[in-house]
Amino acid sequence: MPKLASVGISVPPYPLDQHTSMEFANEIFQDSFKDISRLLTVFHNGDIEERNFVKDLHWFKQDHTFEEKNNAYIENAISLSVRAIKNCLRSHTYVHNEIECHDIDAIFFISSTGISTPSIDAKIMNILPFSPHTKRIPIWGLGCAGGAAGLSRAFEYCLAFPTSKVLVVAVELCSLTFQKNDRSKSNLIGTSLFADGAAAILLIGDKVQTKEYFKKNTLPSIVDTQSTLMPHSEDVMGWDVRNEGLYVIFSKDIPLIIREWLKPNVEKFLKKYELSMNEIKHFIAHPGGKKVIEAYESALNLTHEMTESSRNILKKHGNISSATVYYVVDDFMKKEISDGEYGLIAALGPGFSSELLLVKWEEGA
Repeated sequence: MPKLASVGISVPPYPLDQHTSMEFANEIFQDSFKDISRLLTVFHNGDIEERNFVKDLHWFKQDHTFEEKNNAYIENAISLSVRAIKNCLRSHTYVHNEIECHDIDAIFFISSTGISTPSIDAKIMNILPFSPHTKRIPIWGLGCAGGAAGLSRAFEYCLAFPTSKVLVVAVELCSLTFQKNDRSKSNLIGTSLFADGAAAILLIGDKVQTKEYFKKNTLPSIVDTQSTLMPHSEDVMGWDVRNEGLYVIFSKDIPLIIREWLKPNVEKFLKKYELSMNEIKHFIAHPGGKKVIEAYESALNLTHEMTESSRNILKKHGNISSATVYYVVDDFMKKEISDGEYGLIAALGPGFSSELLLVKWEEGA
């Protein structure tokens, strides 16, 4: 079975604590909501302490055109992705010696917060020494589910080509979609929740010699994946594209949808392997927000301990859309997990959709 072998994280240069973010939101939105004081409690109640951004706070107080925002996206998506790839291929935690870029067979590039043609992966390949024959598979528009979906598609690639080493790179610059003049509650909530960042994960096929490259005693192998679309749910989450750029669509019903829809979806997936949630030792979830994590716990009868990693990533980084689940994967892969233990990678996104991956830790090095 294809394995997750290494992770590299890339954190933007401008940290911002949640109290300062709340003061900024108060300055921007105080004339738009009569109950602004009550609404601002979302900044303290969301269990986020700090987030990182590609621009300083002063930049967001000014008006910017869609062109300016998208140019900033391209510039920063390239630099953050390059750093994430280097951190992945040179990781002292996961690899014995640096894995060369020209040994990578394919790059899956995941994003939903900016537009570029040629896609960012092509621009990366003009900076790092990849083979000109490296296959490029850009995936756009899957939002928070994109990171897990990218792993699923890379898994299928490695099944088809078992000697392959494949990179999945996710970069989201959610802050650059901020609409200063959008007075909706969705925008206010988004201002309290979303952040910027990038991450890269290396997947390897069955015929790649793990002992030659990798340090960990066990690595998570992907057993299977499941993609699910909820019909006629396009208004739950996504973008409203207008002249000024991307306006966030963020339904307040998301936690309720998770509670009612996710459990039978997960049970159907695990039943294929005669497994239940009781046999899943590690729950590796995209932390969409505090209420999303609580909905996971309620729907799947999870303990606080099983969602601890997701909660910690949310606390330190906020919601970085597709890239966030890779931060959680990194946290799990750094642990010494016993051979044979099962985990479930889960993420939800626009569509409304879910992406699930069943993983099993197996001997690596």
